[in-house]
Amino acid sequence: MKIIKKLVKMIDEELADAKKYAECALKMREEYPMLANVFYNLSMEEMKHMNMLHAEVVKVIEAYKKEKGEPPAAMLAIWEYKHEEHIEAAEEVSVMQAMFKKV
Repeated sequence: MKIIKKLVKMIDEELADAKKYAECALKMREEYPMLANVFYNLSMEEMKHMNMLHAEVVKVIEAYKKEKGEPPAAMLAIWEYKHEEHIEAAEEVSVMQAMFKKV
């Protein structure tokens, strides 16, 4: 399904941006604390966007199941693989965000 492919790419982008902002927040925390806080907040927003997109993928899959039955096995396999990647990336970003808030 093309829509899932598009949403997966968007989730990838949101996670990459969340990580980029979290890294900037950590690097700039000492020298530019106000800017670092902006980067932290941007990272948090990107994670919200990622969660919103993830919820939509789940809705698309559920709607497909109701309308047509089980999605193609290949599509589910790809989604499960990408979903696992997303979980790992989100955990990494969450750790960085927590590190920023600890200090």
